[in-house]
Amino acid sequence: MNALPMARNRRAGFIVAAAVLPLAFAGCQGASGPGRGAGGGRGGPAVPVRTVQVARVSMQRQVAVTGSLLSPDQAKVSAEAAGVVREVLVEIGREVTAGQPLVRLEPRELALALERAESALLQTRAQLGMTGPLGAADEAPADTDIASVRTAQANRDDARANFERAENLAGRGLMAPADYLTAQTRLRVNEAAYQAALDNARALKASLQDRRASYTLAQKKLSDATVKAPISGAVSERFVQGGEYISERTAVATIVQMNPLKLRTGVQEKYAGAIVPGQVVEFRVESFGDQVFQGKVAYVSPAIEQTMRTFAVEALVPNDDRRLKPGFFAKGVIYTKKDEGVMAIPDNAIATFAGVSSVYVVENDRIRQVTVSLGARQGDLWEVVDGLKGEETLATLNLNQLATGVAVRVLKPGESETAEPVAGTGASGGRRGSGQGRAERGQGQAPDGQGRPQGSGRRGEGQ
Repeated sequence: MNALPMARNRRAGFIVAAAVLPLAFAGCQGASGPGRGAGGGRGGPAVPVRTVQVARVSMQRQVAVTGSLLSPDQAKVSAEAAGVVREVLVEIGREVTAGQPLVRLEPRELALALERAESALLQTRAQLGMTGPLGAADEAPADTDIASVRTAQANRDDARANFERAENLAGRGLMAPADYLTAQTRLRVNEAAYQAALDNARALKASLQDRRASYTLAQKKLSDATVKAPISGAVSERFVQGGEYISERTAVATIVQMNPLKLRTGVQEKYAGAIVPGQVVEFRVESFGDQVFQGKVAYVSPAIEQTMRTFAVEALVPNDDRRLKPGFFAKGVIYTKKDEGVMAIPDNAIATFAGVSSVYVVENDRIRQVTVSLGARQGDLWEVVDGLKGEETLATLNLNQLATGVAVRVLKPGESETAEPVAGTGASGGRRGSGQGRAERGQGQAPDGQGRPQGSGRRGEGQ
């Protein structure tokens, strides 16, 4: 029974709300609408600003990289002879040069093996009639110069002469058939003896080669009793102790080359055409804070790694003072090309909000807000990729009080930068003008090293 009065009251409430809302909206516009905020709305005083022209500069392009320092040459040194370790001559961290002794083994057994091989070689040399000192260039004599061959040859020649005389006498009937056959048989025996002497001489020459190789190997084994460094560098590991027995091919130490070092990194495939050998690399390592180290690109892989979509790049880094160590993590940039005549604007002329960067162009003492696309950063200058023509004059002071259409007054050099305080909020609905003359800008750079702002700028810039 109360439904009708309740419906009337509800309709009355709707009518009152419909009348109040437009008034409230109008009041808000009057308080903070365009042209009435602090800092020089369209109807307020002009905002004091300083200006700067769009510059044309040389812009150094760079590619951000991360990687590890490696030794370009590393060797795990092994003993080529077996024996008891007599002495270890190096410790971890010790610098060594190529050929420097690292470990010495007990050489007595190896020396005896050398003497045995030398004796066998001398025996064969004597059979061949060779004299003089042992040497790799010591050649065996010709077959006809060997004593046994010369003897067999002389016997053969004498038997041949006797047979020729016997054949002549037998043809004239002056020699008995038995004597003729004896001379013939003697010739055949001496010819066979001569051939045997030749074969024996060739066998001795083969034996000479075998025993010479055994002798040389025994010399090498004795030399291998002293394990030497194959490369110059620093000892990073030591595996043996004095007094222990080691077999052949047992690792005794690891040597790493320390100068130069190699910085190995992976670069995104989009830079495949920009990275070439000879380009400068600058990087930092955690152990030395902000100190910058330099190197040069030496090797560029021709293939792309399928999983990470990167290609390998290696740079050689001088390390004369040995401060850098293999394994350090490095973070830096590769300087690629340098572009001339690039449009650039200073950091204090840029306002950034929600990842969008804007500038305020001064035209006839009025502001025109322009959205710009930024590229690389160099010092306090940002490259302008899009949005400007290059002839504009930009405001660099009191950016938080500016918006399109706001009147401005360009300060003269030396004139005070303090803007006249005006009550109310900014024309763009942002925070109150502080008169500090600098908008908050994006912090940090993009992962590709091009320095794009990341949208940590001031609020309410009136985009």
